[in-house]
Amino acid sequence: MLSDKVKLTAKEILEKDFKSGIKGYNKDEVDQFLDLVIKDYETFHQEIEALQQENLRLKKQIEEGQRRGTANPAPSVSGGNTNYDILKRLSNLEKHVFGSKLFD
Repeated sequence: MLSDKVKLTAKEILEKDFKSGIKGYNKDEVDQFLDLVIKDYETFHQEIEALQQENLRLKKQIEEGQRRGTANPAPSVSGGNTNYDILKRLSNLEKHVFGSKLFD
């Protein structure tokens, strides 16, 4: 599962304290950047959760359709998209967001 591969939580990023040296980084700049990272991190986490839920829902629809013996278990989305197209797009999105990490 993906959560096993993620090393940091948004809370850990927020609470990270860096030591400063003689010519260290500007603490305010680091804090502002980490705030952006945290927001993105939380957004990605929410998107992942939503996509995983949608993926499970679509898989259940496919299984139900197969049990019923229908060729197309779920109604297609307007615009000519089929469940296969949606799952393919979802898979491509996961590959884009996580890259090779998803398959390690």
